[in-house]
Amino acid sequence: MWCSRCQNAWYCTSDHLQSDWPRHRRECVAVAPAQQTNMIATPPPAQPQVVTVSAILFSPEDDRPRIITVNCQPTQSPAQGNCPTPLVHQYFPQGQANSVVLTQGLNGEPLRFPLHLFYCPTSLSAGSPINRAIYRITSGAAAKAWCGSVVVLKFNGSRRQGYSDAGSNDLPALSAYFLAYK
Repeated sequence: MWCSRCQNAWYCTSDHLQSDWPRHRRECVAVAPAQQTNMIATPPPAQPQVVTVSAILFSPEDDRPRIITVNCQPTQSPAQGNCPTPLVHQYFPQGQANSVVLTQGLNGEPLRFPLHLFYCPTSLSAGSPINRAIYRITSGAAAKAWCGSVVVLKFNGSRRQGYSDAGSNDLPALSAYFLAYK
């Protein structure tokens, strides 16, 4: 609902409109009749907001993965799709981060919520240390030693339109992926 007199104040209910009238009447200026051509009540466009989600960080310096908070910037153009862009550059000092989407878990079972892994492809050649957290969750049995940081976000569904909080329940699927990666 909006104020029909000025069409500049928006309300969720008529009770809210009535309770705000004593304050709003001091700023309410009637719209000229020529401007009242569109009488459909549509709210103003919503401004995209930064979304914050929990992610898993595998840091080379840590023995265990840890939960971190990652901000996700809304997309600015429809060509980029609906999924926000995670701001993970601070975890990759080399400035380069590739990503892969993990859609299968243990024994090839499809994941209901795919995992989005970010890593630096040049970490091994750049002399980055072996990632101790990944080494530990794979018991050192991975075919390839992972180096550098890895950040894991969790999609909120198979359509990959946004992220939800990642957590320790996602570690078995990640361990299987790290073990199988060659």
